[in-house]
Amino acid sequence: MESKTARFTLLIDPDKKRAFEALCAQQDLTPSQVVRQLIREYLAKHGVTYTSKTARKASAR
Repeated sequence: MESKTARFTLLIDPDKKRAFEALCAQQDLTPSQVVRQLIREYLAKHGVTYTSKTARKASAR
């Protein structure tokens, strides 16, 4: 599980937000889960690597 220490705020058209939330609910996912997955996929697509806070803690042991 990823560390949830940062907040990402964005502005979106209210109708798109409602449609997105409805689709997420149909798939039994939260909008946050979907956005986090989209970000992971986008980073991977562009070859961007990162180390999560939990991974750094585990490797320090």
